[in-house]
Amino acid sequence: MTTTALHKPVLFEEAIEAMNIRHDSCCVDGTFGRGGHSAAILNRLGKGGCLVALDKDEQAITYGKEKFPHESRLHLYHSSFSRLRDIAEQEGICGKVDAILLDLGVSSPQLDDAGRGFSFQQEGPLDMRMDRTAGMSAAQWLATAEEGEIARVLWEYGEERFSRRIARAVAEQRALEPLNTTKQLAELIFRASPVKERHKHPATRSFQAIRIHINRELDDLKEGLEQVVDVLAPGGRLVVISFHSLEDRIVKRFMRDKSRGDVLPKGVPVMEKQLIPGILKVIGKPVRADEKELQDNPRARSAIMRVAEKQA
Repeated sequence: MTTTALHKPVLFEEAIEAMNIRHDSCCVDGTFGRGGHSAAILNRLGKGGCLVALDKDEQAITYGKEKFPHESRLHLYHSSFSRLRDIAEQEGICGKVDAILLDLGVSSPQLDDAGRGFSFQQEGPLDMRMDRTAGMSAAQWLATAEEGEIARVLWEYGEERFSRRIARAVAEQRALEPLNTTKQLAELIFRASPVKERHKHPATRSFQAIRIHINRELDDLKEGLEQVVDVLAPGGRLVVISFHSLEDRIVKRFMRDKSRGDVLPKGVPVMEKQLIPGILKVIGKPVRADEKELQDNPRARSAIMRVAEKQA
């Protein structure tokens, strides 16, 4: 999620248009953030419309209640979108949702707040939790995880080629003193990396990997996507904005698989009308930020939006 109080989220207009919102639509914003998308959705909804918004970050929900204190069409939940079906059932909208938006990743307010520990560019506590009411912080995980587990996470979620070197350095360092701050970890990774890329800090991939692991980001994405078909109404849209290849690969495969329907080997004596068609239809081509948006917001460079529609 890329949004601040002053700037629009990445691919903002494109995402809102792709949702195909009507005045009486029922929508879900699975990543409320600072409410940029939700505000635009509410502007398009009439009195009969509704919006259910979710976020793991308790600060986002608190902000939302302050920003929309009297908005009866908006129902806020402090939750991951991995609980999408449960919340839809609780709201009585399962199978009736016209549009679901997922703007993945970490938000600008989270990155810019040194106290959250997401950025290696600022000194802060090594936390990285989107939901600070639950789970281990990054510091706690690095203090207790086995060296091999740390290396695996850095490789799988950050594609860090020096994952073993960095994991070994973490194990050696924590034997002397705990890693408690972002600067401590960033400097350790810098020293442990034998090759430095131009225009890219050596800690970039490791911080991404640890954040993804701590927050179960890819697991939540897979679980949430599997519930989308049950929650959407026929003709309902799923709009997903991803910010790195691991996320986008999951989204791409999900949409592809759900659009295929039955695929049988050649020669199987089944008529075409007996096959179950795909439940989703991919809408358009993947969308990326244009040059103007890239100039205004360099974080948009890796963003990619995919859209699918539930078949009637």
